[in-house]
Amino acid sequence: MYNHQPADYSCPFCRLVRGEEDQINRREYVVYEDSATLAFVAPKWWVNNPGHLLIIPKIHSENLYDLPDDLLGAVYTTARKLAIALKATYHCAGISTRQHNEPAGNQDVWHFHVHLFPRYPNDNLYQNHTQQAWVGHNERLAFAHRLQAYFANQP
Repeated sequence: MYNHQPADYSCPFCRLVRGEEDQINRREYVVYEDSATLAFVAPKWWVNNPGHLLIIPKIHSENLYDLPDDLLGAVYTTARKLAIALKATYHCAGISTRQHNEPAGNQDVWHFHVHLFPRYPNDNLYQNHTQQAWVGHNERLAFAHRLQAYFANQP
């Protein structure tokens, strides 16, 4: 309906779902996966919010307008599981979610995704939008390993 992805778009999230890796997205950063969704450690973090997860449907849908209802529910069910995992593993004080649509809505990857941020008192997440940075492999991997271990120990 309201699509902006170029005709020749090669979706990085679909590639990750298929197991194809690149310099930014690697399977070792995946912290949760089920039949409908996949969640992984994001490549950019904000200055006062170490850790940031992305949750995606495994089936390509560019944005909220196109996403089938069952996948919307699945993505947010996964978001809730990850929010609980972040609280248990990283002892953050709260959780925020964000979801962007279209260029004016700040969407920059043409595959529906939800951002999940651990929150801390006075972290100024929304005021620090320009203070984001690419995170190195070792830091991302260490963050992923703790969450992977959490899910490995769940019944």
